[in-house]
Amino acid sequence: MDVIILQLLNGLDKGSAYALIALGLTLIFGTLGVVNFAHGALFMLGAFCAVTLQKILSLSFETVDPTKTDFLGNPAKIKTPYVESWFGPELGSSIIDWSVPLAILFAIPIMIGVGFVMERGLIKHFYKRPHADQILVTFGLAIVIQEVIKQFYGANPIPTPAPDMFKGSFDFGTLLGFDPNVVIYPYWRLVYFFFAALIIAAVFGFLQFTTFGMVVRAGMADRETVGLLGINIDKRFTIMFGIAAAVAGLAGVMYAPINSPNYHMGMDFLVLSFVVVVVGGMGSLPGAVLAGFLLGILESFSSMNEIKQILPGIDQIIIYLVAIIILLVRPRGLMGRKGVMED
Repeated sequence: MDVIILQLLNGLDKGSAYALIALGLTLIFGTLGVVNFAHGALFMLGAFCAVTLQKILSLSFETVDPTKTDFLGNPAKIKTPYVESWFGPELGSSIIDWSVPLAILFAIPIMIGVGFVMERGLIKHFYKRPHADQILVTFGLAIVIQEVIKQFYGANPIPTPAPDMFKGSFDFGTLLGFDPNVVIYPYWRLVYFFFAALIIAAVFGFLQFTTFGMVVRAGMADRETVGLLGINIDKRFTIMFGIAAAVAGLAGVMYAPINSPNYHMGMDFLVLSFVVVVVGGMGSLPGAVLAGFLLGILESFSSMNEIKQILPGIDQIIIYLVAIIILLVRPRGLMGRKGVMED
């Protein structure tokens, strides 16, 4: 039972990342009809927003401390971060420590701006082009973004630690009646799960209960009719592209302490996220979330040694195997609209 609970937690953790990225992909496909292969790059850019803010907050200046000497006997040089000199040692060090959560505020305007530029500058020219053209141009854009990040940040992963408060692990076992240290799970992964749930709920609430969201949902169902009512649906769809970019960016920001950001992390998640979208149903937001958590849990359980002894390598192919079965049995996905991907 303890192993099952631990794998379930692992599955929810993986599913959170899959669901957040797939949610943004589905928003773009559902509103604009664009297959955006650059979405993984947006996830990566969010992670590097956290890296950038941490580097900015860690900028320091050197002062000479005559009371201390280095190994050569010269007066020691001490580096003091600027934020500590501005806000005091305690508050300044706390700001640096909380750089990842603070990067949420830093990343939102940046990612929305990146989304606007992508949509207005490039993707709008491919709305009526075949999906193959959309895939090629957005995949090329993803490679460009990836190489730019590699040029400025290097090829090696950059450790981006979580706040000290969330380092360590939570003992689930004691809550469920197990012995101590039987079922333990990192605090930050739990934070990521709850953060993902909050973002998903916020997106659904925005679409369901706001006038803007209702118009967007109406435009997704019948774009021409909404346009005939005098509503500039294209402008609203551009805003939704920016929101989708922000969702992917925030997913990357909070994932930075879990997996040290590197220039190819977007590609690592991109293919899996598209599989999630296909399994959930192209254009279905609930389907993207459901499939994200479902496939995350399946991948987690398939990585158990007991399973791999029976089916070696199953953890590497389980997601694709499920996708093949779904496409054969129900081409539109679990919750996709009838007719989508079925003609």
